Amino acid sequence: MKIQIIGCGLIGTSIGLRLASLGHQVWLSDINSRNLALAKDLIPNSVAEPEIFDLIVIATPVKVIKEVLKSLKSFNENSTVIDIGGLKSKLLVDVATFPDISKIFVSAHPMAGREFVGPENARADLFEDRAWLLTFTPEVAPHCVEMAKRIGLELGATTYILTAEEHDSAIAAISHMPQIISSLMGALIAGESESALNLAGQGLRDVSRLANSEGLMWSDLLIENSEKILPRIKLSIDLLQKLYADLSTKDIEGVFEFLEAGKSGRKRIPGKHGAKPRDYSYLPIVIDDKPGQLARIFEECALCEVNVEDLTIEHSPNQERGLITLALSRSDAEKLKNHLHNKGWLAQEIQS
Repeated sequence: MKIQIIGCGLIGTSIGLRLASLGHQVWLSDINSRNLALAKDLIPNSVAEPEIFDLIVIATPVKVIKEVLKSLKSFNENSTVIDIGGLKSKLLVDVATFPDISKIFVSAHPMAGREFVGPENARADLFEDRAWLLTFTPEVAPHCVEMAKRIGLELGATTYILTAEEHDSAIAAISHMPQIISSLMGALIAGESESALNLAGQGLRDVSRLANSEGLMWSDLLIENSEKILPRIKLSIDLLQKLYADLSTKDIEGVFEFLEAGKSGRKRIPGKHGAKPRDYSYLPIVIDDKPGQLARIFEECALCEVNVEDLTIEHSPNQERGLITLALSRSDAEKLKNHLHNKGWLAQEIQS
């Protein structure tokens, strides 16, 4: 398949890496010469560019997609055009003004990314086990919908079909609000003393990780989706005001309710591929602070044929040992614990 990718940032280059690895011919373009040069080094192609592409992927910022659509030439009625932008309602209105393109256009959104951008951070496996959201109008050709589904499958993702309204509302909750709260946490600690921040554990790093995201891109997304975001910010303010009042009056029941509501909400987050939330068991393992220990742990997991769903690492400066905690199914946790004990590892009691 002949594929053009317009935009060689993190997502565009990651898509290119994956599709090229599957044997597709990939051509790249980007107005950023530095990104284009690096992406071409990662995804070389010495074949002459075709007059018509089977698939065109627009991987640019949302605000310039309309301009990109104006410049498209290398397509026909058998082609498929997709974008990977983070918002859909306004975009589909814009696409409707291009009759030749609107019939072959499917809007996609991979729920994958990293806090660091650019082709240097691209990964061919970036979309593994992630959601691939598709939005399109009734007028789009069926073969284009099938092509978009196929690409999601080849990226290793799971496809979901939503309306533009459903998409933008969901994204406000599951993507935009986490970014806002992470940036808020980063802003709150900006004025803290260095001596205080030196004491930070993994929890602070987890909550503030998204604060490293690219500011200009996120500013555009938040402003464009403000209609869906503002009610959720208002709810956040209401919850914090209630917590403020409960703390002021030392109302332990009110504080407890706030914390329990957070726990209940988190339990609703599904597992892989939208499966029902799973209650994992947690296996803490004490490891020496020396090179290769993490690799050895994962070698033991492979030998034991267990599937690690998540992990956390706790380690303090100048401490000779650290603690790695693996999240697994109960049966895998028991199996791995017994295996590690037999190998001399300091596996601790399993936690629910």
